Amino acid sequence: MSESIFRPTLRTKRLAIGSTVFLAFTGMNAPAAISFAQVKYHEYAISRPEYKRQYGSWTVVNIPEAFQVNAIHATLLNNGKVLIIAGSGNEKDNFKAGTFRTLLWDPVKNTYKLIHTPADMFCAGHASLADGQVLVAGGTLRYEVLKPDVKKAGGTMQVRNEDPNRPRKVPKGTVFVSPTGDEYVSNDNLVVPAATKVTKMVRNKQGVKAPKTVVVTAQQAVFVEARDKDKDKAVKKMTQFRVKGLKGNSGETLYGMAKAINFNKQDYQGIKAAYEFNPATEQYEKVQPMQYARWYPTLVTLPDNKIMTVSGLDDTGYILNGQNEIFDPKTKTWLPAATHYFPTYPALFLTADQKLFYSGSNGGYGPPTKGRVPGIWDWKKNTFTTVPGLRDANTRETSPSVLLPPAQDQKVMILGGGKPGESRVSTAHTDIIDLSKQDPKFTAGPDLPAGGTRYLSAVIMPDDTVFTTGGSGDYRGKHGSDILKAQTYHPDTNTFTSAADPTVGRDYHSEALLLPDGRVVTFGSNPLFGDKSDTLPPTFEKRIEIYTPAYLYQGGERPQVTGGTTEAVRGKSADFTTSDASKIATVRLMRPSSVTHVTDVQQRSIALDFKKTASGITTTIPKNSALVPSGWYMLFVADKKGVPSVARWVHIK
Repeated sequence: MSESIFRPTLRTKRLAIGSTVFLAFTGMNAPAAISFAQVKYHEYAISRPEYKRQYGSWTVVNIPEAFQVNAIHATLLNNGKVLIIAGSGNEKDNFKAGTFRTLLWDPVKNTYKLIHTPADMFCAGHASLADGQVLVAGGTLRYEVLKPDVKKAGGTMQVRNEDPNRPRKVPKGTVFVSPTGDEYVSNDNLVVPAATKVTKMVRNKQGVKAPKTVVVTAQQAVFVEARDKDKDKAVKKMTQFRVKGLKGNSGETLYGMAKAINFNKQDYQGIKAAYEFNPATEQYEKVQPMQYARWYPTLVTLPDNKIMTVSGLDDTGYILNGQNEIFDPKTKTWLPAATHYFPTYPALFLTADQKLFYSGSNGGYGPPTKGRVPGIWDWKKNTFTTVPGLRDANTRETSPSVLLPPAQDQKVMILGGGKPGESRVSTAHTDIIDLSKQDPKFTAGPDLPAGGTRYLSAVIMPDDTVFTTGGSGDYRGKHGSDILKAQTYHPDTNTFTSAADPTVGRDYHSEALLLPDGRVVTFGSNPLFGDKSDTLPPTFEKRIEIYTPAYLYQGGERPQVTGGTTEAVRGKSADFTTSDASKIATVRLMRPSSVTHVTDVQQRSIALDFKKTASGITTTIPKNSALVPSGWYMLFVADKKGVPSVARWVHIK
C-alpha cells in the first residue's frame, strides 16, 4: 500500500478535430489526408477564444505511472475528491496476485493517493450514503474462463445440510468425492444453515390425520472444479458427493449434489463482501456481507436512505433470478427485498412517487429475451408495470440513461446502446419518457449525431443540459470504432449541439462525471483490441481527460456563492450569500455521480425556487424525499447566460 502523494502538472494535448472547423477546413483541402500544416492550423483554430466560446475545450491529465489504475468505478465525494476503484482492473494477473487498487484523486490540487483495497471490487456496485460515505458491494470471486481455455471440469454444487441442530461451515478448498472416487474442490467459503423441522398433518395407514415432524434440508451453492484435468471428470446427471474427511453422522448429514459439471464456458463469479469508504479517514470500513454474492449489481438510493441492491452474477457464475436485498445504513445490515428479475447493471431511477423506474439500459449479462422491457417497479407492493414505446428495446445493452434536468419534470432519456453480447449492431436512437403522466410511454428523441453508439457517457450539467461524449460503434471498440465526438443535449429544444472533440477514445469500462467547478472529467476505456484490424493486444486507457464547457469561456466573472447554509432540511428554507444576486437566474441542487459501465443512477439536478435578498438568496428545499434523497449535494447558481458558479456543498436531511 502506498500512502505517498504526488503533485504533477497538467499537460495539454492536441485535441481531435472539432466538427465545425474540420468540415470547413477539409472542404478547402482535399484529399482527406491531413497534412502537417493542417494539423497546425487545427491546433491554432481550437485554441482561439471564439472557438472555445462555442465548443469548449479538452485537457489531458497524464497520471504518474506509480498512480495509474484501471478506472472501473468513479464516485465524486463530498469533499470534491474522486474515488476511482480498479480492484483487479480486468487483469487476471492482478487477481491471482491479490493486487487490488483504489486511487483517490484531488482535481483541485491535482494530487493522487493510493488506498488500501481489501477485496476485489472489480465490477462491484456502489452508491453514496446520506452521511457522505460510499457503499461498495460485490466484486469478483473468479474470472471467466472461455470454453477453449477450460482445462478442468467445473460447475455448481448444492451443499446440503440435514442436521437441524447446527449450521455447517464449508471452507474454501473442501473436497467432494463422487461415488467413483473422483474429487472436486470448492472455490469459496460458505456456511450452510441448519436444517429446519416442520410439523405437518399427514394421514397414517388407517387414513387418520396425525402430526408428523419432518426435516427440511438446507442448502447453499458453491462452484467446484475437478482436481484433475481428465475429460472423464465431467458429471452429466444428478450425483451425490460425500465430503472428504467427514465420517459418521457429520458425513451423513453434510454432502453435495450436482448434475452438471462440465467443460463449458465458466462465467465470472461474484462476492458477498460489502464496505463503506469513509472520505474523512480515507479508508474502507467493512460492513456485514450481503446475503447473495453479486458481480455487476446496481445500487440505488431509496426515500428512507436505505439502498436497494439488485441483480448480478452469483458465486457460481449464474445471474440472480430476482433475489434483491436492501442495505440499512443505520444498522449496517442487509434486509430481504421484493423479488424481481433484472439483467446486470440495470438503470433504476428513484421516482417522485417512491417507485423505481427501469429504463431498459443494462450492463449485458442475462438472456437477451428476459428483463429487457422497461417499466415501473413498485418495490413495496412488488408489482412491475411495463411501459411502451421504447424503440430497439433489444439493442440497449451498454447504454446510458439519465433523469433529465430538472428532476421535477420526471423525464428519463435513454441514449444509444447495442445488441446483447459481442454483436457489432448498435443504435443511434434516443427515447424519452415522461413519468409524470398517467400512462407514460417512450417517445422518440433526436438521433445521436455520431450514429449508432454504445458505451456513451452522459453527464447532467448545471445549465440544465446533458453533455455526452465518447463511446464506440462496435462492441468494445472493435475495428477501431471509438467515437472521438462530444455533443450537448438541450431538453428545452430537444436537440443536440456539437462540442469540442475529445482526444482520448472511451468505450468499455469508461466513466464521466461533473466536477464541482463545472467541468466534466472522463476516465478509463478497455477496448478488446489495440488496432483497427483487431490483431494487436489492447491497452487499458489510464489517462484522464477534462472537458471545460463553453459556458466557462463566456467572459466576465462567474457568479459566486460566498457563504450560507451547509446543513439544510427538506421543506425548509436555506439562505446563501452572494454579491451577484441580481445576476442569478437559476439555482440547482446536483447530486454527485457514482458511475460504472456508463451506469449512473445517482446523478440528478433539482431546481430550487429562490428569492433575492439584500445579502444573497433564500431558497426552498422540496419536501419530497423521493425527489431529494438525503445526502450531500452541489449547489450551483447560474446567470442568464447559463454560466454557473463553483459549487457549494450542502448536506440535505
